[in-house]
Amino acid sequence: MPEHEAIRLYTDGASRGNPGSGGAGAVLLDGSGRVIGTAKKFLGSCTNNEAEYAALILGLEEARAGGYKMIQIFLDSELLVRQIQGIYRVKNDRLKPLMRDVRQRLSEFDGYTIEHVPRSKNALADRLANEAIDDQLDSV
Repeated sequence: MPEHEAIRLYTDGASRGNPGSGGAGAVLLDGSGRVIGTAKKFLGSCTNNEAEYAALILGLEEARAGGYKMIQIFLDSELLVRQIQGIYRVKNDRLKPLMRDVRQRLSEFDGYTIEHVPRSKNALADRLANEAIDDQLDSV
């Protein structure tokens, strides 16, 4: 993929219980919409918002590892999108360090956009987040 072409990143976090067992999922797509990478991670006990942040961090790690410079980010968490856009302040003390981490990682890209999408447009990332939880619970 050319360096100047933006990849698309879809991420989703899940928490069963809020707080409860959490998982993160991330999907990278090329310019034509083909899946070029996926990642999932079990998070342990966390809130849904913490899981959303962890999923974005996971996806940004994957994008950087792939050497991508431009990224289009799509999340179904309106809160997280608005916080990154600076429309909403991060008031929760547990989310503040996660936001600092996200901002640091975003600064490593030449450019990015972030957009809220309906949950229906984020099904694969949602499935990966839930698989991460299921995989962990099944192995216990």
